[in-house]
Amino acid sequence: MSKFDEIMKRSGYSKATVSRVINNSRHVSDEARQKITEIMKQLNYIPNRNAISLSTGQTKQIGIVTSTSNAIILSFMNQFIDTAMDFGFQTLIYTTRGDKDIELKAFEDLRSKRVDGLAIIACVNDPEKLKAYLEYGPIVSWQRMGNNEIPSVAMDQAEGYILALEHLVSKGYTRIANVFGRADSINTQSRRAAYETFMASKGLPVLKEAYQYWVFTSSDGEEAMRKMAKAPELPQAVLCSNDYAAIGILSEARKLHISVPDQLAIVGFDDVELARVLGITTIHNPIAEQATQAFHQLWAVLGRQKVEPEPLTYRLIERETT
Repeated sequence: MSKFDEIMKRSGYSKATVSRVINNSRHVSDEARQKITEIMKQLNYIPNRNAISLSTGQTKQIGIVTSTSNAIILSFMNQFIDTAMDFGFQTLIYTTRGDKDIELKAFEDLRSKRVDGLAIIACVNDPEKLKAYLEYGPIVSWQRMGNNEIPSVAMDQAEGYILALEHLVSKGYTRIANVFGRADSINTQSRRAAYETFMASKGLPVLKEAYQYWVFTSSDGEEAMRKMAKAPELPQAVLCSNDYAAIGILSEARKLHISVPDQLAIVGFDDVELARVLGITTIHNPIAEQATQAFHQLWAVLGRQKVEPEPLTYRLIERETT
């Protein structure tokens, strides 16, 4: 009798429950975990990960692919890792620094079965190239991929942007500037189109000359504020790529003695904790929920169990900066 079978016999628990304890899943009672762990110690049982892989056909590892890292990405990553652990999976993080060749190594690991699936947070290779790897295992993306082949849990940020625009216009702000992220990203294109369509529909000025790109960090936000202050006319409000850009703009506005929100209203995006502390109006982005749904999409293939996703929406969080 194998040690694994002996653990089942002595504990009285099923193969599934013993496996959950071995894989550190939280979906097991404290009583079962304590009993099974004690028997494992008595038997000096050390799980053979290769044997588990051979018996299940899975490595129990998921790869996370990201070209960069920041507090917002970490929010998604931490929730994804936590959810994966609940289902008995560990994670490998592939940080590529925007290098296409390094990024492809993660996809080659999927092909060589080092990982069972991949979660893309941010990638730089053409999605048309990456979709070829779908035949080797499930792939899901948080980044909007621009095709229907690699599934994505990303939400259309135009929806949140419109909430911010409606809020600002209702407050009487009509000259609205924008600081965007990557100029070529689908999210930026979506936000820009939403802004231009919305402002035109209201007969309000579209300040294309005030567009700024690649504004991600608080330092980027400070520089963006300095550029706005040098313009012939200061905008009445600014929509930001994320909350950290908004934090930088707020900080620099105070240094320049620009009153917020009287002279300049500021709206962030994502609703990070620091935005609450600093009183920044923002759009709540359900990042953790999207991360959970990302793993569930992989689980639908790996575990052959579909988890119905709950509808997710953006919410305006009004604070002192508007």
